[in-house]
Amino acid sequence: MIDLENMSILVVDDMKSMRLTIKKMLRNLNIGKTLLFADNGKKGLAILADTPCDLAIIDWNMPVMNGSEMLNALRQDKGLRDMPVIMVTSENERDIVSEVAEYEIDAYLLKPLTLESLDQKIKSVVDNANHPDACSQHLFQARELEEAGEFQGAIDALRQALVYKPSASRILRKIGLLYIKINRVDIGVKCLKKAISVNKQDTASRNHLAQIYIQKKEYNNATKIYLQILDLSQRYFGEAVRLGEHLMESGYKSEALDLFTKVIRRARRRSDLKHRIIDVALAYRELDFAIGLMEQILIENPSNCDLMFKTGDAYRNKGACEKALTFFRNVDTKKKGDPAAKLEIAKIYHQQGRIYQADNYVRQVLRIDPENEDALALRREL
Repeated sequence: MIDLENMSILVVDDMKSMRLTIKKMLRNLNIGKTLLFADNGKKGLAILADTPCDLAIIDWNMPVMNGSEMLNALRQDKGLRDMPVIMVTSENERDIVSEVAEYEIDAYLLKPLTLESLDQKIKSVVDNANHPDACSQHLFQARELEEAGEFQGAIDALRQALVYKPSASRILRKIGLLYIKINRVDIGVKCLKKAISVNKQDTASRNHLAQIYIQKKEYNNATKIYLQILDLSQRYFGEAVRLGEHLMESGYKSEALDLFTKVIRRARRRSDLKHRIIDVALAYRELDFAIGLMEQILIENPSNCDLMFKTGDAYRNKGACEKALTFFRNVDTKKKGDPAAKLEIAKIYHQQGRIYQADNYVRQVLRIDPENEDALALRREL
């Protein structure tokens, strides 16, 4: 049993002022004897590894490891997974919190916090932990049965839990995944679809359903689902890009590019995804798409010489040699000691029959790298 006055509480927030505010509120409410603090999820997990707590109050938006990532790690840890968690978030993150609720969050608080709201949430969460309702008891039983390998028994226990919460998409999803685990995929798919129908914010069930469609090579269905997911959440960008690669491999190029466009529009700050999409587009000769994305990135980061070089190479492969020259010259201006751009300029001049200019750049390459085999071979052709 958790005692409100003597409980231990971990507060995880990257803002020192917020940590101090929560500390002051807890003292005023006479809640919690031991208070621990961390400024990101990774440090919070490290504290819990040494000092388990009765409750965690976690901010959603933090560097290094955010609240969602920390919550997911907690629920994967058998020693910590049952610890009550209250997520703290700002008003404009309500949709995100609705999604995180599917990952067994106990409660959430909107900023700015008040004494009354903090008091009510903590007391409610602690009471639920001390006196689990019938639904929770069936869920605990289902988890024990699943871990013992008794999947049908776990399904039965989950169905009993569903009686108390018939619109709980998390329970429906879990039933579906267990049916899939025992190779009754059709029933599993029906359960996942039911979970989605009762909770329009349920991106997790959509992701599982999309993965099934990918395994069955039903790429159009998978694409439709990921387009829905991207309208709801930022959690599955990586999976969407992987689906785009599958679509490219299978010849669904226009569908892949539509999906990539949607990801790019949503993942404006995810340069890693953009570069990955560029590489996929180049690998499948979707040069116009790749060039458009690279030029967009270069507007935001004009000093990226590697991307500038890659753009020039794409233009040359497209046959637009003058455009390619523009990019290679820009690289050469910024990286005078690098022979790579000089060599590409020499190759284009040679291709255009501009022998004098080609020879000039070949000489520049050989002054930097006298053993450059490509430059030596090109000089023999001049």
